Amino acid sequence: MNHLFTNSPVPNHIAFNATSTSSGFTGLVSTLIILLIVATAVALVTRKLRIPYVVGLVLAGLAIPKQILPTSIGLDPEVILNLFLPILIFEAAINTDISRLRSTIKPILLLAGPGVIVSATITATLLKFGIDLAWITAAAVGVILTITDTVSVIVAFRNVSVPRSLATIVEGESLFNDGIALVLLSIITTIFTKGSFSLSEGVQQIFIAFVGGGVLGLGLGYLCVGLFQQLDDALSNILLTVAVALGTFQIGNALGVSSAIAVVIAGLVIGNLGFRYTSAPTSVSLLNFWEYAGFGANTFIFLLVGLEVSPSDLYKSAPAALLAIGIYQIGRICSIYPLLYLLSFFDRPIPLLWQHVLILGNVKGSLSMALTLTLPLGLPNREQVVTLVFSTVLISLVGQGLSLSGLVKKLKLSRPSLSKQKLENLQLSLIASKAAQKELANLLDSGILPKSLYEELFASYQAKIAVSEKEIRDVFSHTDISELDANGEQTNLAGIRRRLYLAEKVAVNEALRKGLLSDDIGQEYLKLLNTKLLSLKDE
Repeated sequence: MNHLFTNSPVPNHIAFNATSTSSGFTGLVSTLIILLIVATAVALVTRKLRIPYVVGLVLAGLAIPKQILPTSIGLDPEVILNLFLPILIFEAAINTDISRLRSTIKPILLLAGPGVIVSATITATLLKFGIDLAWITAAAVGVILTITDTVSVIVAFRNVSVPRSLATIVEGESLFNDGIALVLLSIITTIFTKGSFSLSEGVQQIFIAFVGGGVLGLGLGYLCVGLFQQLDDALSNILLTVAVALGTFQIGNALGVSSAIAVVIAGLVIGNLGFRYTSAPTSVSLLNFWEYAGFGANTFIFLLVGLEVSPSDLYKSAPAALLAIGIYQIGRICSIYPLLYLLSFFDRPIPLLWQHVLILGNVKGSLSMALTLTLPLGLPNREQVVTLVFSTVLISLVGQGLSLSGLVKKLKLSRPSLSKQKLENLQLSLIASKAAQKELANLLDSGILPKSLYEELFASYQAKIAVSEKEIRDVFSHTDISELDANGEQTNLAGIRRRLYLAEKVAVNEALRKGLLSDDIGQEYLKLLNTKLLSLKDE
């Protein structure tokens, strides 16, 4: 079995284990230090050149002479899938606001479910006839090349102003399509090893994977939230979330359910409910830790992506890789435009410019490479496929990653007005001041802060709140709503209304469940709330 850190220069690494000599361990530490220095230099250079950090890491990995590393290392699928993948999924999930996710859940599920199947099917068919692969191999590669690398896309979004809902769709699709792809690849592997597979078995496996994964994620997520209520210690909570993130993935594997979906659900529950029971310093510590964890995982992953392929192999396989990129983009086009057109019949339509971005942002990443290494050894054309996918990912990361920001900028997706920017600055002051007041109350209750000082500080923040609230009222009173959003994006006022309507729905549904309201009256009011929600533009 492959391991992340190894002593062998050949692709099939020999495991570096506890019986290794002390000199081998010293070489491992030295290699880590070199890679960290390289990553630091890349961060400085990419910031100055204003190019995506992950692209810089890949290029640095390609440029590093393998001979200067004291210990040879490689991209191990077991480490990627069991360590880095849960970290990245959990970090994204705890930072995802469920209210934002809920507002775009239909396009997300459409793209992450049917979208993945349609795209993978078309990609596999074209790969079969375009590169002359066996059907079973083409099907596996079709699924592998359907997974997008959200990190590169989100980095591009940070350099360009884009609507928040578009970013939510990209993040949400990535959260769920990894789970879909892993299940599909498992089915394809089962077909190859068993020689046969019925449709009913496939449907049953998918159902168990996703329902089981959802239930597991909910259970462990709420368990973690319950423990948050018992302790408010930053270090303990960090250890607890690490155990939940990694443990959920392992338990999911053991039970035969979708581990990726389980981690997503657990992260969403903890991120949206758990932080209510922690103090501000603890919440900040948790979020900072997971930001560092995600950053560190991406740093090593993308450096290893560059280290894994030699420039000479990349040059030889470049024509086939470019063909593969064109093929999976055709699959993406054939899934995005038709499915989102159908979406417009039962939900708010997705703007055509947004659909263009979903296609342009179809960048491949390290998970595609890791899944390729997990393919069965007896699979036809396996060695050819490994080289092909590695080269495709590298060209995609560099080519699409470098051009994405410029292409998105040319589409001019978002042009926030001066009034909207002023409003957001006022809301920033309001949010920060109220959070400070809440923490002051905690300090007073704990006896850390004397009452006289509490009242003085509380009054200073209250003055800021009063000024901000007055100016916000003036903005809404004297500014046309269309001026706040010249590009058709949801205004802040509409976003507030959506949250209020959703809060009303929760309360009415709870009253119906407890029998406090009659079904006729309650259901009629819920229909009215649904109509109001549909009338709002997307946030």
